[in-house]
Amino acid sequence: MESHHMPGHLIRRLHQISAQLFVARAKEAGFDLTPVQFAAIEALSIYPGSEQARIAALIAYDRATIGGVIDRLVQKGYVDRAVSQRDRRAREVRLSDLGAAALESMRPVVRALQEEILAKLSSGDRAVFVTLAREAIGLSPGDTTTSEA
Repeated sequence: MESHHMPGHLIRRLHQISAQLFVARAKEAGFDLTPVQFAAIEALSIYPGSEQARIAALIAYDRATIGGVIDRLVQKGYVDRAVSQRDRRAREVRLSDLGAAALESMRPVVRALQEEILAKLSSGDRAVFVTLAREAIGLSPGDTTTSEA
């Protein structure tokens, strides 16, 4: 199939594999988290009290649908949300104690998962893949985020 040689198709497949493994390993560790939810709580641990739009930008996620992600994290007790004092139309989000504990428990799971996602590559090829993927999305070697923080 021609699509097996197209970057877009291969990236989509790798994303599917990555997301499936993430959900499975999170479940095994006792957590009901998606990769996007994990990214959001990680961003909140670094930027507490951020507005939802900023969290969306920090994790390169759609502003229109970040509200649903935050809703689910609120329902799980991982984050608290309040109306912004600066802009009554905006919502500020903070990591709860339960969310902070979940993040710390999930970090080693997520770190180990990275090797599993690229298990069919040699360790050298994994490093090359990460370097090339970072370049493809516009991150320089020192960048830690895809947008202005």
